[in-house]
Amino acid sequence: MPLTEAGIYAAALRLIDEDGVEALTMRKLATELDANPMSLYHHVPNKEAVLRGVTRMVGAQFRTVTLEDAPWQERIRLLATDFRTLAHRHPELMAYSFSHQPDFIQPDDPFWTALTAIVAAAGVPESKVSEAAALVLAVVVGVLTAELNGSLHQWASLKPPGLAAGEDESTDADPSGPVQDRRFRLVMDTLIAGLESRLAAERDSQGAGR
Repeated sequence: MPLTEAGIYAAALRLIDEDGVEALTMRKLATELDANPMSLYHHVPNKEAVLRGVTRMVGAQFRTVTLEDAPWQERIRLLATDFRTLAHRHPELMAYSFSHQPDFIQPDDPFWTALTAIVAAAGVPESKVSEAAALVLAVVVGVLTAELNGSLHQWASLKPPGLAAGEDESTDADPSGPVQDRRFRLVMDTLIAGLESRLAAERDSQGAGR
């Protein structure tokens, strides 16, 4: 079968899911494709280009349920949850992208398109939609990064002074387990409450200025 960029990216994703980004080499990729290593360079210049292509491919596969008539709070919660599902489906790739590819989100990405539409529906002024969406994305990506690399579990296991052993909650370390699910819901609750409060304050300020 002839080599194609799509085929190269698909094979690279399989290897990344199995062994991680650091283990991926052009030689291993060629072996996976049963191809001469040099033939890959006719399609992709280097490993970094492969990683960017794989990230774009996975990003383009993002799908979320459309709830146009639902409150923006429900829509943004579902969007973030679906994005989290995608991150846990390809944890090695997504953790790498979050940390090493700041441009992994592009203006025409399905996630960004949906996020900015939801932020606008919440009542954020058009001139501030991109900024507000970027802050929401930063929070979600930060939490997901901490989930995927184990930091969130470690930090949540640190006991405050005076808390006796056994007084804290479950120590479930599974990044997609029920404890982490609850923590992610808490993050979204807090984020939504903060945005609601900010929008309400701005409306009150505008009303007082009339």
